[in-house]
Amino acid sequence: MCLSGSTTFHRYEREFVSGRQTERIEEPGEIRMTGKDEYYNKAKQEGYRARSAYKLKQLDEEAGLFGPGNTVVDLGAAPGGWLQVASEAVGERGTVVGVDFQRIRDLELENVETIRGDMTDEDTKAELKETIGADGADVVVSDMAPNMTGEYSLDHARSVHLARQAFEVALDLLPAGGDFAAKVFDGQDLDDLRADIDEEFEYVRSIHPEASRDSSSELYLVGKHRITAPVREGDERDVVVDDVGSEGDGVVKIDGYTLFVPGTETGDSVRVRVTDVKAKFGFAEVVEGE
Repeated sequence: MCLSGSTTFHRYEREFVSGRQTERIEEPGEIRMTGKDEYYNKAKQEGYRARSAYKLKQLDEEAGLFGPGNTVVDLGAAPGGWLQVASEAVGERGTVVGVDFQRIRDLELENVETIRGDMTDEDTKAELKETIGADGADVVVSDMAPNMTGEYSLDHARSVHLARQAFEVALDLLPAGGDFAAKVFDGQDLDDLRADIDEEFEYVRSIHPEASRDSSSELYLVGKHRITAPVREGDERDVVVDDVGSEGDGVVKIDGYTLFVPGTETGDSVRVRVTDVKAKFGFAEVVEGE
């Protein structure tokens, strides 16, 4: 998938891309939220830079996003609340990289690095890839949202646009098995975005964290276990069985990807139909009569 690289796009994006500024707590010169609530106060007490930190904690609890030693990329990371949560979750062996066009004040966390730039700029993406290394990221998250206009259809469309941009960046960073989560406002364009994410992951969940305000239409689309397989469900291939697995199924390799084929033995030449595709292996059945 291609990302827009036009100058016009970048100027426009930068005018509304930072949707979390109204929730910032200590960032100098930023607008503070006016209605203090449970999570705002809790964030102040526990040292998080934004109440949205608890949304990420709850997403992790529900969807299992983070593990010790993971590499995490946070797109639109200012002011840094999600970076703090991810830092705690991945531990000292993990790496967390935050990207934002705005400056992110130093968090003084050894496993956190920040990049200032537009996530869709080629230079920014190159710096990000160099920072996370050749193995890519385990998780890409985004809490970006547009500055609100009060016109719901427009705000919804802009939120979907941002989530899609984050999704396309994630596809460039996630190897097989990686996870993705992005905020979006519910509405008419959501189904198409969800379907596109579903094509690239084993499954997609829609989660509305408890820390989201009751009046908010925001939700998070979470794609679990990135699929990079060279086949898709329903594909048919002529193959030779290379081996037999521990469960007795034949093993076929297609461009390094493993398919298990019940009822076959080493050396069999068969035509198979792919029945299930997972992140790191899949299943197929022999096409009868071939």
